[in-house]
Amino acid sequence: MSESTALKELQEKIDRNFKLSDKGKKIVEKVLSFDLNLDRINAITNLIIDTRLDNDSLVAFLVYQLYKIYPKEGEELEKSLNQEEQKMVEDYKTIQDINQLTLSEEIEDIRRMFLVMSNDMRVVIIKLGGIYYDISILNLPLDDSQWRFVKQVKDIHVPLAERLGLDKLKQNLYDNVIRLEHPDEYRRLKMTIESHREENEKQLAITKERIQKILDDLKINGEIVCRIKHISSIFNKLHNKRVTLDQIYDILAMRVIVDTVEECYSVLGRIHSIYKPMAGRVKDYIASPKPNGYKSLHTTIIVENQHPLEVQIRTKEMHRESEFGGVCAHWLYKEKKDKKSDFDNRLTWFRQTIENAKSMSNEEFIETLKSDLYDGVIIVQTPKGRVIEFPAGATAIDFAYAIHTDIGNSCVGAKINGAIKPITTTLCNGDIIEILTSSHSKGPSRDWLKYVKTSGARAKIKAFFKTELKDDNIRLGKAMLYQAMQDKGFTVTQLMTEKYNSEILKRYNMDSLDELYAAIGSGSMTAGQVASRYANLYNNDNIVLPKVDTVVHLKRNKDGVLVDGDSGMLVRFAGCCNPIEGDDIIGYISRGRGVTIHQKNCQNLKYLERERLIDAQWQVKEGATFSATIKVIATKSDNNIGRLTNLITSLKINIKGFDAKDVGDSFVCTLRIEVKNKAELDSAIKSIRNLKNVTEVYRSERW
Repeated sequence: MSESTALKELQEKIDRNFKLSDKGKKIVEKVLSFDLNLDRINAITNLIIDTRLDNDSLVAFLVYQLYKIYPKEGEELEKSLNQEEQKMVEDYKTIQDINQLTLSEEIEDIRRMFLVMSNDMRVVIIKLGGIYYDISILNLPLDDSQWRFVKQVKDIHVPLAERLGLDKLKQNLYDNVIRLEHPDEYRRLKMTIESHREENEKQLAITKERIQKILDDLKINGEIVCRIKHISSIFNKLHNKRVTLDQIYDILAMRVIVDTVEECYSVLGRIHSIYKPMAGRVKDYIASPKPNGYKSLHTTIIVENQHPLEVQIRTKEMHRESEFGGVCAHWLYKEKKDKKSDFDNRLTWFRQTIENAKSMSNEEFIETLKSDLYDGVIIVQTPKGRVIEFPAGATAIDFAYAIHTDIGNSCVGAKINGAIKPITTTLCNGDIIEILTSSHSKGPSRDWLKYVKTSGARAKIKAFFKTELKDDNIRLGKAMLYQAMQDKGFTVTQLMTEKYNSEILKRYNMDSLDELYAAIGSGSMTAGQVASRYANLYNNDNIVLPKVDTVVHLKRNKDGVLVDGDSGMLVRFAGCCNPIEGDDIIGYISRGRGVTIHQKNCQNLKYLERERLIDAQWQVKEGATFSATIKVIATKSDNNIGRLTNLITSLKINIKGFDAKDVGDSFVCTLRIEVKNKAELDSAIKSIRNLKNVTEVYRSERW
């Protein structure tokens, strides 16, 4: 598509979906007249439309895109925006492009994201759309900063999108994480799904026609939507539930969207009258919604091809909540709201996260955030009916601190559903909790940190020890750190030099050693962790690397041991990439283990210290052999194994390992073979590729 055509289609899309004022239209036209990344703008505009964000969101987003490339023109156009749009543009500037930051900058940027989120969720939703675009255009191999970006998307932004209820965006983000982190499995799953696509689409069409007849007979004006499960969802079930592909019953799904709850149950009854439901797979999330508020009727039926198909039946309102988590309704706020929505109440978590983060180090903030984002959710109540949301596993201590800091500091027990229970009791969905306090309480115990699940309770307990018992914490923390250093075999004078102290304080963003001691004494940091950082600094300064010339020449000595031909130093092959003669290689000088040889394209090189890398050349004598792994994927057949092993034998190549299994309609085989060099391996792969039924052959790094 030409750029002019893409620009025209984008403009038409904006005109169709937004009722802009004349001023707004002129601003959009002005922005789009510049040379900008139209693919990115188009992708995020689609998200703004999907989540039903307002005109201000679109205009502010477009002006910020202009500002990023043409700051002067962007700032000039920003002056013509209304007050709300200007505030959004400033918020966009606050949150930077995370895939261009250092690690410490990334953490600070996440803090800023949560700060903005607590004020205007629209900005963060659009930022998440930008993150999705950025990860969707990445392709292997990745450099260090790109891998760090992928990890942050996985650890923070995928669960954050889920917490916000942006299910579609969450799935798209996670699909790309799987694509980059597990390329082989992603490719296999995609191939398996594609191989069944025609059959599945035919079956979906048959079932859709029969369910449409049910709607017509019941005179229900409904919509039927078909979908094939996201690869990331299939990947998760395969790994987390330890099931096979055949045991995943919702790869195919159909959503029936109607107007009322009564129509949902009517449709469910009629579907069961013509299709047999699977036992244990009928679930009523309307009568008993999930803790995050999800509502729908689910049933898995056996359809005409004797395969399972999941049908979800819900109202239009339930569907909007499922897809966008209340975001749509929340931001259609031009009319004044008399009371808070469920989505408004859920934003409380983000505000509490920012408040609690003020007293945390960067490292502690990220670890706490990951924990809070990944945990499941339970709903409990006060005796007066106030509903509070907690992560699964939360205790009465978490509840006490959620009510008030003073309540938490003086609590001695709890009444849960009318029965007196210990303060460490784990809460369950629907519990009614009353906290028992005492004016004679001496405050929280350090042991409470083992039981709390929320960052708020943890931060308040630590704050108590930091402020109330600061002198004691300093003395205790100092003694704990000194002991930890001695346990690691060092003296305090070896490690606590002015240089190392300065680096450690900078690492933890602290001003003095007393602050460091107090953090250890209060439990905010562990003495072992800090001592390890000191020890690493000492080791890096004091361990001498072995001397190697500018190039490693691979040779074998009289005993057949691989050595550097010039120095005679021991050389070994990296198990992560298993190089063979003919590969482009590089050496890594290790401490006490000689030189390790990697392929130049080995993904693990990004984790190694660059200054230790050294050129390497092959000089292996004739007759040497190497182990290599080949993955073979073929359509299922009775004689796949026989044809494959016969071919390898005919090539006079030894087989050192063999693993074969059926995955759906595909045959997947992993071969460990012994070859002389890369040319022999490439020849073997070419021969296997010509076998009947073989669809894909490639070299794998690992067995």
